[in-house]
Amino acid sequence: MNTAQNARLRSGDIPQLAKQLLRDVFGLKAFRGHQQAVIEHVAGGGDALVLMPTGGGKSLCYQLPALLRKQAGKGTTVVVSPLIALMQDQVVALEQLGVRAAVLNSTLTQREARDTEQALAAGELDLLYLAPERLGNDYCLSLLERSTIGLFAIDEAHCVSQWGHDFRPEYLKLSMLHERFPSVPRIALTATADPQTRQEIIERLALNDAQIFVSSFDRPNIRYQIVDKKEPRAQLLKFLRDGHDAEAGIVYCLSRNKVEETAEFLCKQGIDALPYHAGLDLAIRSHNQQRFQRDEAVVIVATIAFGMGIDKPDVRFVAHLDLPKSMEGYYQETGRAGRDGEPAIAWMTYGLADVVQQRRLIDQSEADETFKRVSTAKLDALLGLCETAGCRRVRLLGYFGEVYSGQGEGSEARCGNCDNCLWPPQTWDATEASRKLLSCIYRTGQRFGAGHLIDVLLGDPNERVKRWHHDELSVFGIGREFDANEWRSIIRQLIAMAHLQVDHEAFGAIKLTASSRQLLKGELEVRLRRSAAKPAAERSGRSTRKGSSGARKSSAAATGLSEHHQSIFERLRQWRTEQARAQSLPPYVILHDSVLRAIAENEPASLADLSSISGIGATKLERYGDAILSVLAT
Repeated sequence: MNTAQNARLRSGDIPQLAKQLLRDVFGLKAFRGHQQAVIEHVAGGGDALVLMPTGGGKSLCYQLPALLRKQAGKGTTVVVSPLIALMQDQVVALEQLGVRAAVLNSTLTQREARDTEQALAAGELDLLYLAPERLGNDYCLSLLERSTIGLFAIDEAHCVSQWGHDFRPEYLKLSMLHERFPSVPRIALTATADPQTRQEIIERLALNDAQIFVSSFDRPNIRYQIVDKKEPRAQLLKFLRDGHDAEAGIVYCLSRNKVEETAEFLCKQGIDALPYHAGLDLAIRSHNQQRFQRDEAVVIVATIAFGMGIDKPDVRFVAHLDLPKSMEGYYQETGRAGRDGEPAIAWMTYGLADVVQQRRLIDQSEADETFKRVSTAKLDALLGLCETAGCRRVRLLGYFGEVYSGQGEGSEARCGNCDNCLWPPQTWDATEASRKLLSCIYRTGQRFGAGHLIDVLLGDPNERVKRWHHDELSVFGIGREFDANEWRSIIRQLIAMAHLQVDHEAFGAIKLTASSRQLLKGELEVRLRRSAAKPAAERSGRSTRKGSSGARKSSAAATGLSEHHQSIFERLRQWRTEQARAQSLPPYVILHDSVLRAIAENEPASLADLSSISGIGATKLERYGDAILSVLAT
């Protein structure tokens, strides 16, 4: 490539060229957040680390520079992506936009792989998606060296962190890109990285000279709600019945058995639910994932194996029946809701058993002490989110080093869209209650779990209590002012605050900690949270949305349309469903709900009018424009 072309790519032409491609290819009218700055920097040949929340437009940050660099003769962009499903979804979506994209992975036949390799070598691809395992293969590296490569994009870059919830050893080898292709710029992207993980990404991927772009981690359209766990399946069913049973959603469980049992339970209740976990047959997993992607109102019940490959924009809720392992895991999983920017909810049941179970998993793992210490700190941060009486969004963003700029300041800041802001919990002086509990633990020898301790506190003279003569202790019956559930809440919160600990080698015995002595002596004051009752109209988390009273007439994205426009929207959705089935594609790949809603509201009468709708690029206008106008004219 000659010097004039190089100069042109680095010049002030980039902003204008980027805006033109944004409009013509992607059908978008304006950049969001840091997108434009990232695109111009990377298109000009700079390295970048991009931290942007799920749904914030990360993909555009490498897809648009890929087209700019390809147009300037720089070559094909290679995208390193961790999951086959994610690659395939991205490629299908790009093909719908008229972009020449392909994958090289284990799903291809020999002939398909050979054709893709030849297209790359001939310069006929704009983007090529690869798994990190394949990129470490000598044959693949040789293929890249024989081709013209314009950019490397490393998606889900947090997989490089050994402390992270999605660690992939293959990502550690990606530093060789800098060594083998020193003149090719690199962009690493992630939606989940605390300050420690960011530094690890920079070091392990040799991005020391990269410009760092950090967007807000806030997802304002997601409502966070955490409820005390009592009967989790019944609570989940009630949550779904309160306006979510005709919506697409994800329910996360910790074990495979619980996934299958929960999916079966929901199906018996008339909810279209499917299981997903690594132990299922591959064909069943693929079928269930495809149904979730392509149907409008399927609930998938899954372990965290159902993860990064989910690109479905209209997931209206993510529910956790078990506590995740870390704040990163919670943020990543809840972030799969509301990618289209429409209201969504992250709902979780949380109880004492969750705390005990996660502590046990850490303590009994074969990891070294450093890893256990880091894992414990990450779990403690999540417990702090669960137990806080303040705004959950403030606590969540603070973990990632972001100060929330909502109403109020500091610890008093409020987002107005989490359960603690909508229904503020009471706090109470639990110092005396805590001292009674600690005395009971001490006098029973620090050898018993929560159930036995509560029996003693309540004065229950059952066989086990009598066998150990604990009915003869001075602490027997001193806690009758609280019921069993209240004592469990007290125990759970004191464990989360490190005033108590669980000894898993002693079969879950609850023991005192270093701070227990101060608490027993009255040198510490303890204030605990007591959940406030939620108004009946607010319990579903839908106070700001219409049509939440059971069977839904239309997609959530249609909220706020007039009856006339909603009718048009429904006809457009039916047309989109027919198109998706004919092409074996998820409906949102054709057009997002938000685009259909804009079409319904504006009722364009010509192709020129239709082209002004955000989300309608040149290829989609050519492919679907006349059909859409025909639907509108019906």
